[in-house]
Amino acid sequence: MSNCKVIALTNQKGGVGKTTTAVNLGVGLAKQGKKVLLIDADAQANLTMALGYNRPDDIPITLSTVMQSIIDDKSFDASGGILHHGEGIDLLPSNIELSGFEVRLINAMSRERVLKTYVNEVKKNYDYVLIDCMPSLGMITINALAAADSVIIPTQPHYLSAKGLELLLRSVSMVKRQINPKLRIDGILMTMVMPRTNISKEITATVKNAYGQKIKVFDTEIPHSIRAVEATAEGKSIFAYDKSGKVAAAYEQFGKEVAELGEKQRKQNLKRLNRKRKLTKRQTLLRERLQQEIEEADPEEKRTPIITITNKSE
Repeated sequence: MSNCKVIALTNQKGGVGKTTTAVNLGVGLAKQGKKVLLIDADAQANLTMALGYNRPDDIPITLSTVMQSIIDDKSFDASGGILHHGEGIDLLPSNIELSGFEVRLINAMSRERVLKTYVNEVKKNYDYVLIDCMPSLGMITINALAAADSVIIPTQPHYLSAKGLELLLRSVSMVKRQINPKLRIDGILMTMVMPRTNISKEITATVKNAYGQKIKVFDTEIPHSIRAVEATAEGKSIFAYDKSGKVAAAYEQFGKEVAELGEKQRKQNLKRLNRKRKLTKRQTLLRERLQQEIEEADPEEKRTPIITITNKSE
């Protein structure tokens, strides 16, 4: 699908609900009728296991398999290795083989854009591609940011999580400046929020005050709940595990917020594309008119320049 949006979910700090958000955002978008592909870009394979595939090392085709084919300049089937989950989403899984892939990428040609090559092929079949990044800024995460249209940053209302945001934003800015100029930050999502505690209130307010003017902080906040942890352990989304709970309601609202933002950005991109087409058409018409005027001009006005040849011997 030409209007597919590729979103990287990233945070350099682990344990902030990044994988849980990837699963439930994906299913939430699928519930809205969107075609969604999840890519597990973490060697720990947390996303793969969170969707019920408990033996990732036994899966024959994973992200590392596909990326190795691209590095070796071999043909690959973009749909090969994609697992179809019962909740209406697709998954390109990962396993421990990805942990050694950083070394292989060092000498690879266009090493930052290997994943982008795959995403450009597969995204034709989807409305959204969500990439669950590992909690570090290694070559795999840089590949994910190079392939993405935008970034969503899940973070907890904890002191260390909030403190690490500045470093993460600098990293995203570096990738935008050097590799992917179209990369944008969709927003910061507060996860595992305990609204009754003062620390949650204070840090959420601090994040909004520090970044809210430049970066969107999503209106939806994901509440802390043991049910979300249990759902992950069961290999299900929160919608399948506890559909009437507060976490399911929050992720449903977040999915709508992301879809509305995506639709708004698509309309802006379409307007920009139409303006560019009109400008190109106007320039073409102007060139054709100018050419016609030259061809129809009075022959007497078409003067051949007089070239004077001087004798150097004089």
